Amino acid sequence: MKFDKDVYYVGVNDYNIDLFEGQFPVENGMAYNSYVILDEKVAIFDTVDANFIVQWLSNVKNVLNGKQPDYLIIQHVEPDHSSGIKLIIENYPSIKLVVNSKSLVMIENYYGKLPCDKIIVSDGDTLNLGKHNLKFVFAPMIHWPEVMMTYEENSKILFSADAFGKFGTLDTDEDWACEARRYYFGIVGKFGMLVQNLFKKLSNLDINAICPLHGPVLEENLSYYLNLYQIWSSYGIEAKGTAIFYTSVYGNTKKAVDKLNEILTKNGEKTAVFDLIRCDMTEALEDAFKYGKIILATTTYNGDIFPPMHEFITHLTARNYQNRTIGFIENGSWAPTAKKVMQSMLENCKNVKFFENHVSILSGVKEENIEQIKALSNEILSI
Repeated sequence: MKFDKDVYYVGVNDYNIDLFEGQFPVENGMAYNSYVILDEKVAIFDTVDANFIVQWLSNVKNVLNGKQPDYLIIQHVEPDHSSGIKLIIENYPSIKLVVNSKSLVMIENYYGKLPCDKIIVSDGDTLNLGKHNLKFVFAPMIHWPEVMMTYEENSKILFSADAFGKFGTLDTDEDWACEARRYYFGIVGKFGMLVQNLFKKLSNLDINAICPLHGPVLEENLSYYLNLYQIWSSYGIEAKGTAIFYTSVYGNTKKAVDKLNEILTKNGEKTAVFDLIRCDMTEALEDAFKYGKIILATTTYNGDIFPPMHEFITHLTARNYQNRTIGFIENGSWAPTAKKVMQSMLENCKNVKFFENHVSILSGVKEENIEQIKALSNEILSI
């Protein structure tokens, strides 16, 4: 697929995958993107997952149409982008591998010593192809330490590695932001400060298109995508509303959650409610970062909290959860301590506030709990 003068897409769609990186459900599959620039010198950007390298090589050969590629640029060594390295070298022994020093070490850890010439680049280095001039922009921990991006100065294209990617094959008709948000907070969320540092590097570049390693090429309304990444990486609030996350053993905690949700929605509050025992945890995670207010509701369990809630809070703290207001609903048949446990897990998060009102249930929801729910809802609605 040609999407710009001399620039071609040669990636593949994976319709068989069920879990990305072994943990993120991908109902609509995944795209592994690779690109070719045809110029006086020919450059290939990245490869694809091991299950698709034969198909990918066929795509590359169709675009090359008998030409010999000069460079294979590896921006990210994760195997879904580097598994075709040995195959391309076997087919084009004269090709030069363009990498940085960290990525070369990782490549050799995966694939051993490679029988090809190598060009080791540093941050800000350039590589001229003829009409196209490539500038390498290092982007450590977005989302591995060796990651680099490439800016093509003629067409003003940013080859963005894993940044600005999303789950789903390229022929999936779905909202970009939802799956891009889930993808971002799943794999990059912890490193918001480093994403902000990257934005400083990119601020002086005039970008007409973004070519990620997953998801569609972004060519229109780039300010929309850039703005979302600014919000996500600064842990800003994307949407007004309240997200509620709960576990319920015998349905009593759920009754309290349903009552709270009923009051909030009747008063015009946007809500999103997740049963952490049954939902996709990564879907819940993305909405915890989307909204500025969250409520956590769970039972006391073995002197701690119910395991899915413990796992969920661990996911939040592992991704530097911050800048939010959090409320609690706890339940316990004889000694409810869930609020104390949840709050202690979150109290070291940066710029996190806790609602003054909370709900404490002893087994079943009683009239006094309804009053507590009303007080909590009033506080939520006041923000």
